[in-house]
Amino acid sequence: MITRRDLLRGVAGTVGLLGWPPGPASGEPPPETTRLRLYHSPSICVAPQYIVGDLLKSEGFSDVKYVKITTAGISKALASGEVDVSLHFVAPLVIQLDAGDPITVLGGVHPGCFELFGTDRVRVIRDLNGKTVAITELGQPAHVFLSSMLAHVGLDPHKDVKFVEHPAAECKRLLAEGTVDAYLAFPPEPQELRARKVGHVVVNSTVDRPWSQYFCCIATGHREFVRKHPIATKRALRAILKAADVCALEPERAARALVDGGFTPRYDYALQTMKDVPYNRWRVYDPEDSVRFYALRLREAGMIKSTPQRLIAEGTDWRFLNELKKELKG
Repeated sequence: MITRRDLLRGVAGTVGLLGWPPGPASGEPPPETTRLRLYHSPSICVAPQYIVGDLLKSEGFSDVKYVKITTAGISKALASGEVDVSLHFVAPLVIQLDAGDPITVLGGVHPGCFELFGTDRVRVIRDLNGKTVAITELGQPAHVFLSSMLAHVGLDPHKDVKFVEHPAAECKRLLAEGTVDAYLAFPPEPQELRARKVGHVVVNSTVDRPWSQYFCCIATGHREFVRKHPIATKRALRAILKAADVCALEPERAARALVDGGFTPRYDYALQTMKDVPYNRWRVYDPEDSVRFYALRLREAGMIKSTPQRLIAEGTDWRFLNELKKELKG
């Protein structure tokens, strides 16, 4: 496990956000572009990319903007180049790679975060056989993650479970009423559902194996941006990883930054998310293992055709992460 002292060494040189002194980015040349586009969606588990403003400035980015999209729209924004470098959920990324979308997976940022909530009729994942699950949209992160979970326990997500599509607020209402049997939630929704005592947690991917052993959110870039701007890509990734350390070390300040930046309205839910999600694991886990794990599950579910080896060979680039792990270890 990474200790607090390890993290403090790793974020030496971080600027602004926590009042720590600035430092040069290892004597590297400036980024090829000072323009960077990230996304802003309802999920706040991707907090490192929301609180990263001062860190990006120190890396030479002067034109940083957030594209406001739904969680379901993240994949399209990355594939189209509307977003340059951002965090995304690993399971939908696997489907994008299988489809040949022009994206490059750069490195893992944190495991955990999503939680499966169920009624009293659902105690384990296998209990979803013949049940109804609420989702916001087929093909979006909750649907894909849950499909991989169903396949892992031998269920067919195409036949054994009925998915119904509703807006997120309606999904949570239907769960509270018992009209649907389950709902897969991303922060701050798990914190809200627990506070309201809606349903109960069937699977918590932060602590329950095997989900807790693999990344949920992974840094990804539009392929052409990564190809044309390798220095900018590395600098953007370094800022995001340092911001992940900030979330782990100073959850109160990170949560306040999320609220003050307009990324979420509730400080208490934001703070609980910062404390729940293990943002200090990016140095420890192997993102290639995560891509392989979900690729195998989704292939079992009939949702992709490619082998994990092909997806990893064609859609990942770990050189920036490997360099930064050495650089930021203290």
